[in-house]
Amino acid sequence: MELDRYTITGHGLTATFVDWGATLLDLRLDGHDAPLVLGLERPEDYVAGHAEYMGATVGRVANRIGDARFTLDGATYRTDPNFRDRHTLHGGVHGTGNRLWKRVDRRDDAVRFALDLADGDMGFPGRMRIEATFACAADATLSVRYRATAEAPTPCNIAHHSYWNLDGKPTLADHVLTVAADRYVPVDDDLIPTGVAPVEGTALDFRRGRGLPGEGLLDHNLCLSDGKVAPREVAWLRAGNLTMTIATDQPGLQVYDGALLDVPVPGIGGRSYGPHAGVAIEAQGWPDAVNRDDFPDNILRPGETYEQTTTFSFTKE
Repeated sequence: MELDRYTITGHGLTATFVDWGATLLDLRLDGHDAPLVLGLERPEDYVAGHAEYMGATVGRVANRIGDARFTLDGATYRTDPNFRDRHTLHGGVHGTGNRLWKRVDRRDDAVRFALDLADGDMGFPGRMRIEATFACAADATLSVRYRATAEAPTPCNIAHHSYWNLDGKPTLADHVLTVAADRYVPVDDDLIPTGVAPVEGTALDFRRGRGLPGEGLLDHNLCLSDGKVAPREVAWLRAGNLTMTIATDQPGLQVYDGALLDVPVPGIGGRSYGPHAGVAIEAQGWPDAVNRDDFPDNILRPGETYEQTTTFSFTKE
């Protein structure tokens, strides 16, 4: 399958996308030598399944659904068990990050993609249309906006899944992450949520900044709020003299430090990506919310519109 590349520029940024997964392939900041994200050198390697969701738009339900099932309005639905053969991850094996989107609009500084999902796709009810708009905005900001509508009640949780590495080194060893979250979602051995707990006294307390990577596997949702709010600054990733500030309207931030990365194909410029080569910082709803009444609701109903705004801004000291 031959994929189309789209490059947008503006306000000190250059971003390159591909229509497979509405994926960010590469992001550059003027005057900064290293790429800011992990990406694959050959677009065909995304289709072959080597990207590990690198730069993709994941959904229709990002993150995990425990036991690959949920009950909605009295009906039980079984979704694709693509994670450890019993849970659903990022919408199933053919979720939105592993599908060919259509480019519907393009300007010098912005591009918009769209994807239509059928009723029953990966086990989810309701036809759904998703649009993803990326723009190079003022103050060296990459703007990511998602919009979705559905013809029947269905879960909806969409996320941008870039792996960030701000200095171009093989690992995150010189990165510091700060997140304005005082709670997190503990998980079981299958990374399925078990509840909510305070970050105080745990390795999940990023309020004052922590170096990456930490010990063990970091793949947790940090709780920013109990529902969607107005966009606000929630996280800061720093390496050397470069800082990335993340603002979002979403209630959660899934942080995965790439501990299990092992990419068998060349990355940008022939780079190799192994464990801790990048960190995914995914603004989204809380994981497995469809199975938990105590989590923020993620059901999209006919007549409603799902909208998400997340921005990534870059400053140098």
